[in-house]
Amino acid sequence: MTQLESPMQYHHVSIKTADILRAIAFYEALGFTVEERFTAGITLGCWLSGAQTRLELLQVPEPAPPPDSFGDEQYVGYYHLSFAVPNLQHTLAHLAQTLGQVKILLRPRKQQIGDRTYQVCFLADPDGLPVELLELLN
Repeated sequence: MTQLESPMQYHHVSIKTADILRAIAFYEALGFTVEERFTAGITLGCWLSGAQTRLELLQVPEPAPPPDSFGDEQYVGYYHLSFAVPNLQHTLAHLAQTLGQVKILLRPRKQQIGDRTYQVCFLADPDGLPVELLELLN
């Protein structure tokens, strides 16, 4: 195995969406801001930044339903995005107020991960992709 000439750096996560405007509104409600809008052929796209990361949204002209990575226990592949929030209840209330109805996949519950306790919730983005929100309790 050889060493890389320079260390790799994180760049972005790319999400395909059926409706880029709905997806932008969802991720803006989570605190992301649009950096740049662009086209790639006939596809609309944009870069968003927030939560110490970058998202690329790409609108699919003729979308097919995504796999159910949350509900299908046999699914293999990328599972979900996860964001730490300072107050889970406040974040959920803000999302509901900003977006209207938000689809909850897993209601808030305490979860022990290693030596820490979190309040955890899963919700669906506009295309049904799971998004985990975590509040550190201790």
